[in-house]
Amino acid sequence: MDSKKITLSVLISIVIVGFIAIPFGNPKFFDRALALEASFIILTFFIWKGYNKTVYACVPIAMLVIIGNSLAPPHVNLMLTFSKPLNAIVLIIGGYILQFLLIFFSLKYIIEIRSKKLSKTL
Repeated sequence: MDSKKITLSVLISIVIVGFIAIPFGNPKFFDRALALEASFIILTFFIWKGYNKTVYACVPIAMLVIIGNSLAPPHVNLMLTFSKPLNAIVLIIGGYILQFLLIFFSLKYIIEIRSKKLSKTL
């Protein structure tokens, strides 16, 4: 399986987990959660359509999600105490594991794109 397909699979997984997580989140952050979810949907669509440069946006967005989750005291408390187990599991999977996978496979995909360009010029 090539990096593009894996990156798409990870993005689709993030979108699915996001649809599960948004109803459980804090209602006052609904607009931001929806905007973030929309950005992942847009990234998925453009990469699926073959716009390879879109993959460059995956890394900073995933890093922002990880940093944002790490700096939010309610998120940290939830993950440490598991006071709401379903919320904690969804947060860990969607906010960390899938984001790290997105960073890894996006970088791998970028390397593939660059190596193909380099081999074409030689």
